[in-house]
Amino acid sequence: MNSTNLNDITITYSDEGIGLPVIFLHAFPLNQTMWDDQSSELKKHCRVVTLDLRGFGQSSAPPGPYSMDQMAADVRGLMSVLDIEKAVLVGLSMGGYIALAFYRNYPEAVRALVLADTRASADTHEARLRRLKSADKAETVGSRAIADDMVPMLVGRTTLESRASIVERVRSMIEANSPQGIAGAQRAMAVRRDSTYILAGVDFPVLIMVGSEDTLTPIVEAESLRNGIAGARLCLVEDAGHLSNIERPEEFNRILTEFIKPMS
Repeated sequence: MNSTNLNDITITYSDEGIGLPVIFLHAFPLNQTMWDDQSSELKKHCRVVTLDLRGFGQSSAPPGPYSMDQMAADVRGLMSVLDIEKAVLVGLSMGGYIALAFYRNYPEAVRALVLADTRASADTHEARLRRLKSADKAETVGSRAIADDMVPMLVGRTTLESRASIVERVRSMIEANSPQGIAGAQRAMAVRRDSTYILAGVDFPVLIMVGSEDTLTPIVEAESLRNGIAGARLCLVEDAGHLSNIERPEEFNRILTEFIKPMS
């Protein structure tokens, strides 16, 4: 792992492989190690960059709330540090929100987008209240309580029933994060901007992926993304929930590699 200081915080990151830069943006409330299976495979074909977003993993967790635009600015700052002008962004869940914010603010720096288990729309009023309640809970009870709440929602039914090691891996990532970081990101997502209006302007390759058992951002959300972006490709990852890359890494990698290799 490497680290750099930018935007008044420390960002921890990994940079492996050569060629086309592909930057992976992790889900809430995990860290960059959620992409380990993708990094080990994709670094054979391209330059793979992962990072702990502000508030998570080994990066700084300053007082929140953060914002999707602020987190996108951290990604842009890391690209400058690494001398990357243009990259493929792969974002899952919260990482997808950040990828869309990045495109809104830095369209010239996007080569292609992969949006996995995510949505372009803002939270409903009810979802916003749930996030704010969760942020308060993280600060008062701690990260373990958030893991108790979220693990059953993050992974699919098949994983819960038959992939105990994956369930434990996800739980460990959540529990290792600071309550302040979890709260800062929840409050940021609660007030994030609707990105639906920017979809029609996308003029580069887009891959949309979704787990067949994802209940947090179900297939209908992925279809809405595809319908909003001309030429976007939608792929279903069977027997996976919201964390499709962790639950079915070989299938996720196959689809992702087929999308990225022609650009390499």
